[in-house]
Amino acid sequence: MGKLKGKLIAEFELRSSGDLFHEMFSRKPHQIKHVSPQHIQGCEVHKGQFGTPGSIIFWNYALEGKPCVAKEIVEAIDAENKIIILKVIEGDLLKEYKTFKVTIEVKPEGDADLVKWTLDYEKLHEGIEEPIKILDLVIKITKDIEADHLKA
Repeated sequence: MGKLKGKLIAEFELRSSGDLFHEMFSRKPHQIKHVSPQHIQGCEVHKGQFGTPGSIIFWNYALEGKPCVAKEIVEAIDAENKIIILKVIEGDLLKEYKTFKVTIEVKPEGDADLVKWTLDYEKLHEGIEEPIKILDLVIKITKDIEADHLKA
């Protein structure tokens, strides 16, 4: 029997401010559609407010050109350690995954900041691929946000 639970991690150095990056995902995710419109078409609060644990956020995004949706609950925002934890509770990802959690962490590394994306998931069955496409998507969004911050 194959492994159904897994974890994918991407970590790389930011050339822009880690503080701005953390703030974008924790308190201003609705602005991501302006800096990465080819990947994110919308982000709105369905319950609570941006920047508040327990809030429910609804995303419209494109995965390889296909329109998708995701509803996430903000499980945690740690401003001091710059960690955000989001759990998918509805949407396209749950057609293939029993559980899907995203952790975004920004941490200092020498003179720069690193962003670390962790995708924790459990596949519905062995025939489901690892969510490499999602990891690729978050890397592209990260690069779009960084490019926007470097322009400012």
